[in-house]
Amino acid sequence: MDEQQQRRPRMRERNKATRLAPDAPPRPCAWPDCPEHGAYPAPRARDALRDYVWYCLEHVRAYNRGWDYFAGMDAEGIDDHRRADTTWHRPSWRFGGNGYGPHGVKMGPNGPWRWRDPLDVMEEGFGAEPPPPPKPPVGKAAEMLAVMQLSWGFTLDELKRRYKALVKLHHPDLHGGDRVQEERLKRVNEAYAYLKDNKLYV
Repeated sequence: MDEQQQRRPRMRERNKATRLAPDAPPRPCAWPDCPEHGAYPAPRARDALRDYVWYCLEHVRAYNRGWDYFAGMDAEGIDDHRRADTTWHRPSWRFGGNGYGPHGVKMGPNGPWRWRDPLDVMEEGFGAEPPPPPKPPVGKAAEMLAVMQLSWGFTLDELKRRYKALVKLHHPDLHGGDRVQEERLKRVNEAYAYLKDNKLYV
């Protein structure tokens, strides 16, 4: 096997700026009056983080101890810099305020683009498609709705209120043990359980 085949390929080559040619002399340490080699890079300034100054190990440690990225900035400037850092110092704007149109809606050839917003998170539903009307039930669900005397689109609270009212109305104790009322109460109980368990309310 030759030397080229034995070398394992690297996932990522190191930054060319930090490498010296193999025959180049070593860099001197940038610390004043230091005879050591500068093998360790340090950023030159806050606005030139990729422009390096080279130090020996002892002096790069001293440099790092004294390095203050925010030196010379007031509290407001530091806060602004940190906020801009969240978007990689790229321009940004508040949601819905980028000047696309009223309420930040991008205009299309036939007016604003439409979208469905079931949770109503986009400017209180501005531009949202209305949800499709609920389909009326068929089969057993329609039969149970008729027993509960409810129309389609009822809420859980409406179901509970109607159940309490029908239990009071058909309770056999109020009708002297009437079997017809007892059967009606059984049907009401069955319908209530069916509608509630199958979550047919809105």
